[in-house]
Amino acid sequence: MKIAFLSNVDYNLYFFRLDIMKALQERGDKVYAVIPKGKYADLIAKEGIEVVNYNLSRKSLNPFSAVSSILELKKIFQKLDIDILHTFTVKPNIFGTFAGKMAGVPKIYNLVEGLGSFYVDNSVKSRIVRYIIEKLYRITFRLSNLVVFVNSDDPRYLLERGIISQEKIKIIKSVGIDTEEYQSEKVPDEVKEHLRRELGIGEGDRVVIMVARAILHKGTKDFYKSAEILEKKGYIFLFAGDIDEGNPFSMDRKFMESGKVKWLGWRDDIKELLSISDIVVLPSYREGIPSTLLEACSMGKPIVATDVVGCRECVDNGENGYLVPIESPEKLACKIDTILETPELYSYMSKNSRKKAIEEFDIKNIVSQYLELYR
Repeated sequence: MKIAFLSNVDYNLYFFRLDIMKALQERGDKVYAVIPKGKYADLIAKEGIEVVNYNLSRKSLNPFSAVSSILELKKIFQKLDIDILHTFTVKPNIFGTFAGKMAGVPKIYNLVEGLGSFYVDNSVKSRIVRYIIEKLYRITFRLSNLVVFVNSDDPRYLLERGIISQEKIKIIKSVGIDTEEYQSEKVPDEVKEHLRRELGIGEGDRVVIMVARAILHKGTKDFYKSAEILEKKGYIFLFAGDIDEGNPFSMDRKFMESGKVKWLGWRDDIKELLSISDIVVLPSYREGIPSTLLEACSMGKPIVATDVVGCRECVDNGENGYLVPIESPEKLACKIDTILETPELYSYMSKNSRKKAIEEFDIKNIVSQYLELYR
């Protein structure tokens, strides 16, 4: 079979779909990565996956730009003569499905990894964008063969609004995590020591980390506020993730460089950073299933996250971490402090995080579900 993976950013396929694409290749399928040009394209190509570039503006709402992208994708799909098209994120789901039907692609699968910031913010602009997305999704899901979701809440919402039919829904929880690779023991001691020196982390310092894009709806302000609340405790607070220029909800550099948090910007060494951290925090307002919490589970880290869609899939409250209400930095700080100051609880939650990752999110299990879907 010939299978094309369509995304609006190359890192989406590199970080979250590569294991599936490689598994398809190993069973003899021809796999294409259809993506805008980016720095991860060469890394995807090194795995023997053919990369096909197309033009797409992530932020533009210009209908002429949309038509241009759809027609370009139609030509690409016709040339590749693919059997299956799998699309990821909003614009590729919509544009790719329209283009795929026009090109006569036999099977089209969409993946909805989360409904996004427009489903958190309630400004006039966000309400208008939500309305447009739902109108287009209603058409898209009628045209596609199946829609994969990573949690139970998002399909329930769309089902209740009549945007999707029950028979089109398939739930595969998370994008998976390599539990063999994501272990603290896999990070050499000299690497950990180098990182501690680089970041000014002393012997005995306890480290709290948040890994996310620096946008409002990830709960960035709440994380910074919790660091202020716990300042006297002497914990080290790290934020790994860059601002998202062009995103209306992005934090600015001035804010990220202020306060009691060490802002690290974009990092490629998340596994190593997690290995020297004691607890992982994500006070997000809504998620699909956040990869940072999958990584935290696999690394055996207790988690404090918000009681929202997506985070609930990764945290069993009181077992491998705590869930707190959104926009509640005081409660966030309280739960961080409780875990760090209670060694028995810390050990209990750490073991449960690792156990949950192996049982529910291991990449081998996730890949097998996708292979069965394509079969």
